[in-house]
Amino acid sequence: MPVLVDVQDICKIYNPGENEVRALDHVSLSIDKGEFVAIIGQSGSGKSTLMNMLGCLDTPTSGKYYLNGVDVSHMTDDEQSDVRNREIGFIFQGFNLIQSLTAIENVELPLMYRGVAKKTRMELSKAALENVGLGHRMDHKPNELSGGQQQRVAIARAIAQAPPILLADEPTGNLDSGSSKEIINTIKKLHGEGRTVILITHDPGIAKQAKRIITISDGKIASDEINPDYIP
Repeated sequence: MPVLVDVQDICKIYNPGENEVRALDHVSLSIDKGEFVAIIGQSGSGKSTLMNMLGCLDTPTSGKYYLNGVDVSHMTDDEQSDVRNREIGFIFQGFNLIQSLTAIENVELPLMYRGVAKKTRMELSKAALENVGLGHRMDHKPNELSGGQQQRVAIARAIAQAPPILLADEPTGNLDSGSSKEIINTIKKLHGEGRTVILITHDPGIAKQAKRIITISDGKIASDEINPDYIP
C-alpha cells in the first residue's frame, strides 16, 4: 500500500529556552493507505499534540510532515484548512453536533461550507447515515438520539465526502460500554471498506481494537507494534 502519512523527525517545542517543553521530541512514523492504527498515551504524553499535527490543526517547530505526498509541515492556517477539508474526516469525543439541526442537516453542514451542490449534499449525507445504521433516524435532532447514535451521526458527517483519513480522537470517551462497542464496530466496518483510520486513545482496551498500536510517552514513540490479537 502507498504511504499516506509520513512524519519525519518532528519536534513541537513550547516556551523555547530555559523552561521549554518538548511536547513532541523527534517523532518519525509512517502510515500506509488502508491501515487501522491506534495511538495510545496517557495525559501529557504528547498524543494530543501528535493528533493535532496529523490532523493539520497545528504545525511542528521542526521536522517534516507529508500527507498524501504533499509537505503540509509549514502551511498557513488557510492552506491547512483546505487540506483538512479534502483529506481528513474528524470524529471527536464530544460529538460537536448542532442541537437545532436534524441528523441529516448536521451531516450536510460541512458539505454546504465546501460548496457541494444541494442535491449532491443530500445524496452523500443520506448514504453516510445509512452506512452507519441511522437511515431511519435522519430527521431526528440530537436530543432525540442516544449518545451512541449521536456519535454515529458525527461519524457520518466525517465520512460523507469520503476523505482518505478518518481521525478519531477518544471517540468513545463520553459513552457507556455498550455504546462504545457499537462505535468501535462502526469504525472497524469503515476500515473494512478501505478507509485509513487513526484512533487516538488513552484506553488500552480501545487501542487493542486496532491492527497496529503506537505508544507515545514523554513526546517520543515508545513502541510501534502490530497487534497480535487484532480481529477484523
